[in-house]
Amino acid sequence: MPNTNVTREDKDSLTFLTLNAPETLNCLSEQMLDTLQAHLDNLNDDRKARCIILRSAGKVFCAGHDLQELNQGRQSPDGGRSYFKKIFDKCARLMMTIQRLPQPVIAQVHAHAVAAGCQLVATCDMAVAAEQAWFGVNGVNIGLFCSTPMVALSRNIPRKHAFEMLTSGTMIDARKAYNLGLVNKVAPAENLESATNDLAQLVASKLSAAVKVGKTAFYEQSQLPLEEAYEYAGKIMVENMLFRDTAEGISAFLEKRPPDWE
Repeated sequence: MPNTNVTREDKDSLTFLTLNAPETLNCLSEQMLDTLQAHLDNLNDDRKARCIILRSAGKVFCAGHDLQELNQGRQSPDGGRSYFKKIFDKCARLMMTIQRLPQPVIAQVHAHAVAAGCQLVATCDMAVAAEQAWFGVNGVNIGLFCSTPMVALSRNIPRKHAFEMLTSGTMIDARKAYNLGLVNKVAPAENLESATNDLAQLVASKLSAAVKVGKTAFYEQSQLPLEEAYEYAGKIMVENMLFRDTAEGISAFLEKRPPDWE
């Protein structure tokens, strides 16, 4: 029987991945990590999918790692060390896969995103949140500092705010998440789906080859010193300018007509 803890739905150029384990608050169990990883791997070479929307079923977007499962791992002779490493390695691979995909990934957050769930939102290229959504990296409340969620969070919001969230365990609402830069848009619950779809369709309408090279360049240049970043980005611009469809897009703009992209 196929695993349905993550479901996939394709509508035209959009792909919807839904975390579908509401009974566990969509925790990132080992099985959930494996299933979501498999879906993302399949999308890597899917030319029909131009934008991916990651959403959840149930009352919580994602409650982070499965603590019951992690505790069971303590039964191994090494006290769980090897199991814990396996889980956190799987999670890290998943997060890096999201940012290495050619398609932009948008998180559609309808409710709480906590710990590794908040990490998932921070990792996505963009996020749209419902007004009632809350975000937190509150592992410190149970004695577990959210060190891996910290990696994504600290690359999204100002350092002092990230540090406060990590050390105090307090949650922030959708409006503060927007003000800090964790999410792109905030919408009433009844408009969340349409607001997310509108953003996804706008992105999907662009030249996919340009978006693909641009997404890769976005993350690559952010890790480089300023001078090296400009040198790297300049090379990307040169290659992009040589695309057939880019030449057509520029000509169409100058001639005030729609582009005839292949």
